[in-house]
Amino acid sequence: MKSYDRLFIGGEWVEPSSSSIFKVVSPTTEELIGSVPEAQNADVDRAVAAAREAFEHGPWPRMSPTERGAVLTKVAEAIRNDMQGIAELISNEMGSPVAWGALAQVFAPTMILDYYAGLGSTFAFDTVKDGLLGPVMVSKEPIGVVAAITPWNVPLFLACAKLAPALLSGSTVVFKPAPETPLDANLLAEIFVEAGLPNGVLNVVPAGREVGAHLVNHPGVDKVSFTGSTVAGRAIGAACGQNLKRVSLELGGKSAAILLDDVDLDVSIPLLLPNAIMNNGEACISLTRILAPRDRYAEVTEALVEQVRAMKVGDALDPATEVGPLVAERQRDRVENYIRIGQEEGAKVALGGGRPEGIDKGWFVEPTVFVDVDNSMRIAQEEIFGPVLSVIPYDTEADAVRIANDSDYGLCGGVFTADNDRGLGVARQVRTGTYMVNSNVPIDFSSPFGGYKASGVGREFGEDGLELFLEKKTINLPAGYTPKV
Repeated sequence: MKSYDRLFIGGEWVEPSSSSIFKVVSPTTEELIGSVPEAQNADVDRAVAAAREAFEHGPWPRMSPTERGAVLTKVAEAIRNDMQGIAELISNEMGSPVAWGALAQVFAPTMILDYYAGLGSTFAFDTVKDGLLGPVMVSKEPIGVVAAITPWNVPLFLACAKLAPALLSGSTVVFKPAPETPLDANLLAEIFVEAGLPNGVLNVVPAGREVGAHLVNHPGVDKVSFTGSTVAGRAIGAACGQNLKRVSLELGGKSAAILLDDVDLDVSIPLLLPNAIMNNGEACISLTRILAPRDRYAEVTEALVEQVRAMKVGDALDPATEVGPLVAERQRDRVENYIRIGQEEGAKVALGGGRPEGIDKGWFVEPTVFVDVDNSMRIAQEEIFGPVLSVIPYDTEADAVRIANDSDYGLCGGVFTADNDRGLGVARQVRTGTYMVNSNVPIDFSSPFGGYKASGVGREFGEDGLELFLEKKTINLPAGYTPKV
């Protein structure tokens, strides 16, 4: 049990405004593992006021980027010092396999923190150039008070993806983690305190949707950075548009893996599979549509089914587990409903489709492979967020590109072929924000990540990720004057 009875606001653990709590339940055992206070509107008001005070009058925005980066470095070091413990905490919260989680849920956030810590000493916050009418300085300044809102699937990773660049910019943050995964968010707050973060720079308010909406619409918030569903993203984008508030949205995906007709399945299937059922299928970048050439369709299906069947399903804390439970009973119900829909639409279950035998507790769904899938089916168009794959036939390379692009989403994707040049040609035609050519690396933390179409607005990671939290100011200078930058 890891429980909190206070909220982290203004650099202190303070009494919440109500007695309401979130109970955190293990998806594997269905047992209570912790609890935190449920923040209310009054708590959000207090958190925004603390962040505003820290931004307007505190030392953080006035420190150098290198000094701010040094704090991020300390946070990364502290996380690395307890990687296994934090990985187990997150697995207990949301069911991620601990072996995968140690790398993706815990080590990857330290890479993000380290990258932005280093950027603090190299990024050009001020530049001077020759304008059309004289010298000009372009200054990039912190955007202000940021509302950072994240989902439950990779909680620490997504927290650091927002906090690292926001804090490096000199902005202050009100962070709303998902109700399912508040424990690691509070742990992160404790780590930031130990790293020397000034009071009020980071505030943590675990809350539900209605309180989240209050945070989004709060007049004291300058910028909203949201990761989550496209439905919620549309609502947040509309609210920010109404208020002329800066916003960035990292939303859903329905990514396609294209296996070209020259592909070596012994090489390609092991490359794509970890990105198809990663994190129990609860990942926006999952390659859930497998596009196979029609004349090799049976061969592809057989190879895919064979390797998915070999994946170990079980306790999230077992190092051998490759597929754990879904985050909640409602999520299992959602995935099982999509499996029923797929069968009703005419697709066939080649593997899985039910609950794993021999497991009588936990919110598990068998890894499932659908065949005879048409891209117009709901299972091929809608984000399921579970271990469900659809194998879709295509006739020509152009047909494969057409099918890959026939989606409301455009977040990720991949192509697998014996010819890298041919693969790059396909990559240039698929309308997604990130893409893999014979690779199993979907995200590079030094490069922009985000989506086309309904997959979002803006780009995280790299310098683009820092730019999300900066305002640009143009200062026109007198002739002959060259300021120090």
